[in-house]
Amino acid sequence: MSYTIFVYRVVVKAAKAFKNMKQLICAFFLSISILSATAQNDSLPPYKRYPTVPPIQLQQLDSTTLTKEMLKKHQPVILMFFSPLCDHCKHQTQDMLARMDDLKKYQIILASYQPADEIEAFYKEFKLEKYSNIRIGRDTKFLLIPFFRMNSLPYLALYDKNGSLVTTFEGNVKVDKLLESFGDKH
Repeated sequence: MSYTIFVYRVVVKAAKAFKNMKQLICAFFLSISILSATAQNDSLPPYKRYPTVPPIQLQQLDSTTLTKEMLKKHQPVILMFFSPLCDHCKHQTQDMLARMDDLKKYQIILASYQPADEIEAFYKEFKLEKYSNIRIGRDTKFLLIPFFRMNSLPYLALYDKNGSLVTTFEGNVKVDKLLESFGDKH
């Protein structure tokens, strides 16, 4: 049964039970507010309403802030949200590093909400300093999880050279699938 039908039935039963008009009016407006709140929760997630690179503010390991404006223009972006202790995130990173020749034309932004020392350990473990196209930082404003309504990690959002959303992935994804999403032949 849909939520709207359920609320309607509740209001009808309430109308029969209430003897005075004030109670009926209160029940009616309560049901309208519940329907309104439900409609807002069912709306599109922000990343679909605003399908461009989000206004990231990532605290990098050197304590500077990486923002959207600092990204290279006319170069596609792979934004990967991860946790440094997540095995799936580690596997995704390994897979991507193993195919770095295929991914060198992409800006890869690794973002996490975890403490800076864990992010730094991840950075060192994978020797990410060797890759000029990879940037890493901490989402100190906690912007990305609600923006994408993430449910699992790693979470990857792909943006084309114009900054428009191509697609998103939750969980591990093969590098070939990433490249196909961008329309690259491999």
